[in-house]
Amino acid sequence: MTDETAGTGQTGRKAELARNLAVVERRIATACAVAGRKREEVTLIVVTKTYPADDVRILSELGVRQVAENRDQDAAPKAAECADLPLTWHFVGQLQTNKVRSVISYAGIVHSVDRLRLVDALSAGAVRAGREIGALVQVALDAESGTRSSRGGAAPDTVGEIAEAIAAAPGLRLDGLMTVAPLAGPYAGQPRAAFDRLTEISSLLREAHPAANMVSAGMSADLEDAIAAGATHVRIGSAVLGVRPGLG
Repeated sequence: MTDETAGTGQTGRKAELARNLAVVERRIATACAVAGRKREEVTLIVVTKTYPADDVRILSELGVRQVAENRDQDAAPKAAECADLPLTWHFVGQLQTNKVRSVISYAGIVHSVDRLRLVDALSAGAVRAGREIGALVQVALDAESGTRSSRGGAAPDTVGEIAEAIAAAPGLRLDGLMTVAPLAGPYAGQPRAAFDRLTEISSLLREAHPAANMVSAGMSADLEDAIAAGATHVRIGSAVLGVRPGLG
């Protein structure tokens, strides 16, 4: 591929991403209007998993400031390559404690805190790195009482305990809650009901922690339901970047 061909490809990709961002922006704005909310109440996080650093750079040129990844082995080199960009990196996938030190090096907010052991590891890593990391409790609306879901996330009745641990942990900041619309359980196939339930849990959390007002919910297929239910942050991947290539 010649430099000219590569340049043409990048120009085409930038135009594609700009079109997709415009469509997503219209969807968010419309959903906010329908819900009687101000557009600025909802933050777009673009999930860049499986896509290259070149796309992240284009997104930054187009004004995106919040990007997310779900696998550290992909995220760490990508974040390093894009370290010069004015971005906040969100980690949204299941997180093993042996990956915490790496994730702490680039992520500003971790959405997937679902157990006390992970709180301890994140706190130790943040203190060691001299950073303050935002943390969200991931709520699994399909998990049995007192358990974790196989897809990540803590049962609703354990949220308070995990939130209190985050709030008390050095180096961590309790920012709020996150969920993914469940594929099983009472909320399967009912994203609006699931997000309404998350909002209820968030209201209870804010009684004790008023600043923990972040509600991370909604993806490409269900962002309207999430915004209607009160989400403050939506995590959008394929609607911006296209259908993802297969993961090996």
